[in-house]
Amino acid sequence: MVTQTEVNKVSVAPKAQSNRWRTWKRFWRYPMSAIGLIGIVLLFAFSFIGPMIYHVDPLHGDFTALLQPPSWAHPLGTDDAGHDVLARMMVGGQASLEVGFLSAFVAMAFGTLYGMVSGLVGGWVDMVLMRIVDILLSIPSIFILLFLNATFKPNVGLMIFVLAATSWLGVSRIVRGEVLKIKNETYVEAALLSGVRTWRLMLKYLVPNFIGTVLVTTTFAVADSILNIAGLSFLGLGLPPPAPNWGADLSASMNYIFQNAWWLTYPPGILILIAELCVNFVGDGLRHALDTRTD
Repeated sequence: MVTQTEVNKVSVAPKAQSNRWRTWKRFWRYPMSAIGLIGIVLLFAFSFIGPMIYHVDPLHGDFTALLQPPSWAHPLGTDDAGHDVLARMMVGGQASLEVGFLSAFVAMAFGTLYGMVSGLVGGWVDMVLMRIVDILLSIPSIFILLFLNATFKPNVGLMIFVLAATSWLGVSRIVRGEVLKIKNETYVEAALLSGVRTWRLMLKYLVPNFIGTVLVTTTFAVADSILNIAGLSFLGLGLPPPAPNWGADLSASMNYIFQNAWWLTYPPGILILIAELCVNFVGDGLRHALDTRTD
């Protein structure tokens, strides 16, 4: 004999699959979403697969070919040290994309946990945690970034930590607000009374209700992180040479902007712009896809 529980399981599974299908359908409904996602895939392929195909050393230059314009030997020319610009753009993209994406996801994870604890516990704990967030938000993030980068020796791990340290604040406030709305719902109170463990309550009853909002926020945080690492590198506070990255290469090209060495300026600038646009397109597509009012 089929029990009511089994009937519920059978009916819930197709419904969940249908909801996921509608979400993806709404995402692909906007052409810019597809363009953004394809663009991100191509950027990762360019940065991580490209060096496997284009076997040119980006760290050791050819002193017989300084500041050479694009040619068959060097498709994007060379810089003032004889480095192949195309090779440096490929390898430089690795650091820029790694730091941009990983810092945003670290910020998302920490901010989500911080906001859930604050909203779920409430009381004086919530007050103290939110006052800490308010204090940190009152300090311009660029000052925090400059202080941390100037205090410690920059590397990829540190850059991820530095950028995540200023990105989790907004996520925590969003999550806290969502938790405050959800925790008084009947099904959450019933789960608490039934003795559900805190971590299970968070994962099963809280996270599904705001994960869409957090994902959208994270995509825009990725764009901010890519721009921030480029900005720090442009100021000379990013990853130390000879490790290439788009921001540092763009900064170095400023020394030759009046010498018509356009092949040094445009490639890193265009790649940063493309990365920003693609990530924002995906974020905008996710926002529309998770908004059920667009059906």
